[in-house]
Amino acid sequence: MAVQEARQGPDTGAHAGGCSCGNCPHGAREGHRRAVAAFLSRRDEFAAGQGLPAAVAHSVSASRQWISEELAQSAELVAERGHAEGQAWLARLWLRTTCTVWAAVLALLLTQSLTAVGAGWSDARTAGLLAALAVAGALTAASWFHRARGGALAPVIGEDNRLSTSRAVAAAWVLLVAYAVLVLAGRLAAASGPRGRDALISGLALERGAGVVTVLAVVCGIAVLVRRVVGLRVLGQRLQKVRAHRPRAADLLTDDSGRGAFADIQYVVINVVAVVFAAVRLARRPDQLPDLPWGLALVVLVSAATYLAGKYAEGGRPVILSVVRSREAGDLDAPIRTGDDIEIRGAGFVPPGAQTADRLSRMVVRIGTVHVHVPLVPVTGGFSNPADALLTVPVPADVEPGRVEVQVVTAAGVETNRYTIDVTD
Repeated sequence: MAVQEARQGPDTGAHAGGCSCGNCPHGAREGHRRAVAAFLSRRDEFAAGQGLPAAVAHSVSASRQWISEELAQSAELVAERGHAEGQAWLARLWLRTTCTVWAAVLALLLTQSLTAVGAGWSDARTAGLLAALAVAGALTAASWFHRARGGALAPVIGEDNRLSTSRAVAAAWVLLVAYAVLVLAGRLAAASGPRGRDALISGLALERGAGVVTVLAVVCGIAVLVRRVVGLRVLGQRLQKVRAHRPRAADLLTDDSGRGAFADIQYVVINVVAVVFAAVRLARRPDQLPDLPWGLALVVLVSAATYLAGKYAEGGRPVILSVVRSREAGDLDAPIRTGDDIEIRGAGFVPPGAQTADRLSRMVVRIGTVHVHVPLVPVTGGFSNPADALLTVPVPADVEPGRVEVQVVTAAGVETNRYTIDVTD
């Protein structure tokens, strides 16, 4: 088959700069790109009615089944190449995160040097630079130990291999507060008189940093709670989650399907503004924790509550609303018989992020005791079947006439309700 040739072809190439086998980091991206291009070309070819062997071209059901199997195998190859590309991308990410961290330290040094012109170098600038070096060193060590899982970004990558919005926001506040405490520790070590030391210690008093401490506690609690909520909803089949090939920066602002999510966007935007404000306050008053005003802290808390409510509201279990006999133009009205196509109408059949062919090919419909794989029906630019609200599957000859139950199993493994239909001879 063409799919088997596609599997064998890339693997015969040498592991060089143009390697596309997907087994080495420098060739994984090219291997994935070629597999995707081959799949899209074959899908559009089938959508145009081309490439069918003569043995199945005379039968609509046989040709549909043959096309579905070919596309499913080709999609499996794309998924394998995508997984290899994602692993290679994560392996390279630790170096990029390390370079970004030290570039930020260099930018801080340049900023302090420029602002010191005329004003002179101070102990606060030295403490800030040393604190930045300490934080950068810790992040570099973390990147090295987690270099196979994304480096310093490993703690903010969720179980679904996407960047977690709640963890990223919490990590930003943790780094800011840790940096502020290190700045105070550096200044305390350099203080010469008891009055200066007492003033720096009083900068850690709760009345000075109550706002930032409250925000830190809330965002960290949100990060832990969201993980628990999502896990319980997935186990309870009230939320469908599929694993991504690799994390993307857009994950912070979108849902699993890649659409912009209001709850995530407002949570990120408001917290970025608050972090920037707190950083500026720390730069202006390096002798105390950033005194975040209670008005701004309340805005962050409202944003956190909105984000958490959005996590509770998203998702939902897929449901079958009705099952009818599929009728083409010219067909007579009739009951459902073995061999007929049926339309399953409902909602939530395609989980967010499962629009790729390898995920769609995993959908199964139980008709009685028979498991029927949902055929892939290609059209230019995508698939007409399966869809989120409509599935079309044949009733196999193995289904016994009588009252049978129909149930859909999605790509995420979630089962719908059971719907009873009558099948006649």
